[in-house]
Amino acid sequence: MSASRKAISTFDRPLLARAVASSVRKLSPISQLRNPVMFVVYLGAISVTLAAAFGFSSYRAMIAGWLWFTVLFANFAESLAEGRGKAQADFLRSLRRVGRARLLRDGTEQVVTPADLHRGDMVVCEAGDVIPADGEVIEGIASVDESAITGESAPVIRESGGDRSAVTGGTKVLSDRILVRISSEPGRSFIDKMILLVEGSNRKQTPNEKALNALIIGLTVLFLLVVFTLPPYLSYAKTEGGMLPGFSLDITTLIALLVCLIPTTISGLLSAIGISGMDRLVRRNVLATSGRAVEAAGDIDVLLLDKTGTITLGNRMATDFIPARGVAQAELASAAQLASLADETPEGRSIVVLAKERFNLRERNMSEPLAQYVPFSAKTRMSGIDLTEKDRLRSIRKGAADAIRALVDRRGGSFPDEIAGAVETISRQGGTPLVVADGNKVLGAIQLRDVVKGGIRERFAQMRRMGIKTVMITGDNPLTAAAIAAESGVDDFMASATPEDKMARIRQEQASGRLVAMTGDGTNDAPALAQADVGVAMNTGTQAAREAGNMVDLDSNPTKLIEIVETGKQMLMTRGALTTFSIANDVSKYFAIIPAIFGGLYAAAGQAGPLTTLNVMRLSSPQSAVLSAVVFNALIIILLIPLALRGVTYRPLGASAVLRRNLMIYGLGGLTAPFIGIKIIDLILSWLKIL
Repeated sequence: MSASRKAISTFDRPLLARAVASSVRKLSPISQLRNPVMFVVYLGAISVTLAAAFGFSSYRAMIAGWLWFTVLFANFAESLAEGRGKAQADFLRSLRRVGRARLLRDGTEQVVTPADLHRGDMVVCEAGDVIPADGEVIEGIASVDESAITGESAPVIRESGGDRSAVTGGTKVLSDRILVRISSEPGRSFIDKMILLVEGSNRKQTPNEKALNALIIGLTVLFLLVVFTLPPYLSYAKTEGGMLPGFSLDITTLIALLVCLIPTTISGLLSAIGISGMDRLVRRNVLATSGRAVEAAGDIDVLLLDKTGTITLGNRMATDFIPARGVAQAELASAAQLASLADETPEGRSIVVLAKERFNLRERNMSEPLAQYVPFSAKTRMSGIDLTEKDRLRSIRKGAADAIRALVDRRGGSFPDEIAGAVETISRQGGTPLVVADGNKVLGAIQLRDVVKGGIRERFAQMRRMGIKTVMITGDNPLTAAAIAAESGVDDFMASATPEDKMARIRQEQASGRLVAMTGDGTNDAPALAQADVGVAMNTGTQAAREAGNMVDLDSNPTKLIEIVETGKQMLMTRGALTTFSIANDVSKYFAIIPAIFGGLYAAAGQAGPLTTLNVMRLSSPQSAVLSAVVFNALIIILLIPLALRGVTYRPLGASAVLRRNLMIYGLGGLTAPFIGIKIIDLILSWLKIL
């Protein structure tokens, strides 16, 4: 994601102003009806407002005002979460450049607008052209600037016939010429989908949100029944047991009591938590096609990770020089470096670097006629150099062990037993051996290894503590795969894996009741991406892969899958923490308000009733107790908005540890906060002599 979007702060003034305006707009009944619990508060605010209008009292007016604040604060939480997405959407809209497209039809070019393009059309794009719509390169190769989408300034290569053929509308061709087949209809491009998702207008409730909504609606119905059966009971109790004079349980107090007891806190923040979860992924340059995918990421049991580029750095690197008997290691390193000067592969470059680091051998620039380079080729599987030193011709070669053995045999030399043993040992340990020869003499072997990324073992250990099983997928032979798996610390591995093997493994895990995530970029990965519960397609991959997955990584970084799981778990942990706090909060408010309200029941003449012993906070009056609880109920929503948007700090803990943490921090906090908050508000009201 570009720096412009990352820099958006939650509490920027324009963002806050937009959220305030949106909060007022959301006061319409249709908007409120989408949240049944807050709709009950909304109806209660209207009822108390009408009661205050027809029988004004400061008590009713203040209750009505704070009920409206409760609704507005809940709207504000959702609007603030949406506002950050809308700010990002505004930036994305600026990327949709209205330009021209060179449509190829019947062999001739026609200049049209991007809106005239449809799926299947062919367009020509040359250096300086903006790609008009999403598509796939079917001819040519070009350098493309995708910084508008990914935020990375370095251009990328897009070419036909491989796993890097997908192009995105709004990106710019920097060099060469490509023919693109359009894959999207007008208004349904990649950027259009991003706009809908980041601004929250395309977000649907996830299964967990629906289940939690059902729970809090059930609690609301239960408290509705409890609260509105109080008047007949109170009437009977007042007649039989007496009440303190000057107080009655009118509609205002009943509604205030209901609002304080129903789970308004989590209901007001639930939507903001979901929107912020998707927003956190967007800020990590991952586009999720649904909130369900984000939620599923938090429940993942099995991670399927490709070896190359995910667990390892992606290129085999030289790690050691193993000289033959009678050959100095520095001599071998010097010859290996000379033989690698014409090898432009990452392996060849790593040999040059290793010789320089180990023996301070600087890269030599041999010029004609003293030296003649032999570039590496897949056919010969070797590279080298022919050079003249002190009137002696040296022919140095470096390559695969069997290729060098055949070369030495042709030159009349022999292959040393100790080097043959070294080659076998390197292979058994999961490395790749190369051999260096000078003429018909074998100088020694070079060990190449897939270098495991730093810290990856610790990351997998974190996943294991969270109860997630990691599986490495590779096309390597079982011996090499086992060595990399042991070094990286994965729980299991699949060697010589085919697309069919990946599908079978995913189905096997799902049949056992597990949720599976995987990553891929090629057309052959599409079936597995579609089958996985969380399929992360690389943005550099094919169109088929991007359409099959339910997430797209704009950075095309396979290790992002681990961050996606962490983001999903953070969203679930935030929802769980705030739900725990909300329910504990409601229980606490119950014990704060009820004794104050019903302290006059069964009272002897001129004395307090027996229920006043439960009024442990010693609130000044029943009206003050109710108003203090309503004020606290509204303020706690606004105080928890930063936590809902930022998310609970993620820690790789198991389910039982997370539950204990929630109960200790948010459960205990939810129980104690209302006692402290309501008492402080009651003292302020008494000091101001408002009631």
